[in-house]
Amino acid sequence: MDTMALTPTERNLWWGAIIGGFVIVLAVAALLTVLVLLVRRIDQRVVKVRDTLRAAAANTADTALIGETALRVDAVLAEGLQHHLFLGRVLDKVRS
Repeated sequence: MDTMALTPTERNLWWGAIIGGFVIVLAVAALLTVLVLLVRRIDQRVVKVRDTLRAAAANTADTALIGETALRVDAVLAEGLQHHLFLGRVLDKVRS
């Protein structure tokens, strides 16, 4: 009796294991490829977000002027109110 001879069942099991291993290797390779593509896409989008944040920082570099602008707008509105009140009094006297 030959000790290296395999029964048909053993041979089928070995071929099943080899084919199963090959399928698993292909699946892992496919999943790693998908992972690499996704990481590359994430990296590209992170660069876009970084650039957008840098642009936002540049756009808001002069935010210190917002308070001063608000004071000036309030002053213009107060003067406009004074004109409104004055014209209201003058026009009421003219109509009388």
